[in-house]
Amino acid sequence: MRDLPLTLLRALAAVYEAGGIRPAGRLLGIQHSAVSRALRDLEAWLEVPLFETRDGQRALVFSTEGAALGKAALAGMKELETAVLKTREGTSANSVTIATTPSFAMRWLLPRLPRLTETHPKIEVSILVDQARKSPIATGADFNIRMGAQPSPDLNPIPLMDEQVFPVIAPRLWEDHGAPSAIGDLLNLPLLHDRDPSTSWGTWCKTFGPERLNVRQGLRLTSSDLILRAAEQGQGVALARARLAEESLTNGSLMRPFGQPKLDLGVNYWIIPNPETKRRRVVRSVTDWLLREACMNGDMVAVSGPQGNEVGNG
Repeated sequence: MRDLPLTLLRALAAVYEAGGIRPAGRLLGIQHSAVSRALRDLEAWLEVPLFETRDGQRALVFSTEGAALGKAALAGMKELETAVLKTREGTSANSVTIATTPSFAMRWLLPRLPRLTETHPKIEVSILVDQARKSPIATGADFNIRMGAQPSPDLNPIPLMDEQVFPVIAPRLWEDHGAPSAIGDLLNLPLLHDRDPSTSWGTWCKTFGPERLNVRQGLRLTSSDLILRAAEQGQGVALARARLAEESLTNGSLMRPFGQPKLDLGVNYWIIPNPETKRRRVVRSVTDWLLREACMNGDMVAVSGPQGNEVGNG
């Protein structure tokens, strides 16, 4: 291990992650010329070309060996970063680390943490956010919270709560389009798309229509939180996860224009325990608290539109 050029490997990992030398320099906070020099030094040390040469000029296209090493270097640096962060924060008997997606952390977990503090004032919570589906051991977390279909039984997943999906729209956009209230009115509304297949307009149309809805048009975003933010800004109508849209429906920044129709996804949130820490008393306490919170918020309340008309409940 003493012979590994960690500084050079860090530069390679940054280039692999950022997709270029200049963005890698910005990521590392150094000049791009220093990144280029590090890559040349690493190739010289390895005696293996990390990038392809095309027409006599070196292009930023990874060779097979370069791509494999870049991927491994990035994974190693990420794992090391997580371990360092956890060490700096300190691991006490009352600390719990939760890893989940940015959308779930922002829209469901964060608003509820004050209640955890009220119930367990000595517990210290750390939240790690990442879109990738990693194991708790890989993230350094005591458990992960995942959205979607049931994970592999090998992970010993604990069902947290179910989910429903339905269209939501900002009141201003709803009014600007003449207060649409029939499913067919979707034909005249801009659509917002999430990469989550369970919240796709194609899935919605198979059940509720309208048949002629052009599901190819509209803005496409990569997370539930971005979708809800775009909908709140009046950029279009979105298919929202009820659990994540709860606060927006309650405060009136979003509404359900078409009443009761909804897609039931069944159990769609899961706790993935870390087998190395799941028996810690504090981890069990937070897990039990999460399960109680999910039960307390099991029913979506009716939410009224701008005119006082009920526009749906879960």
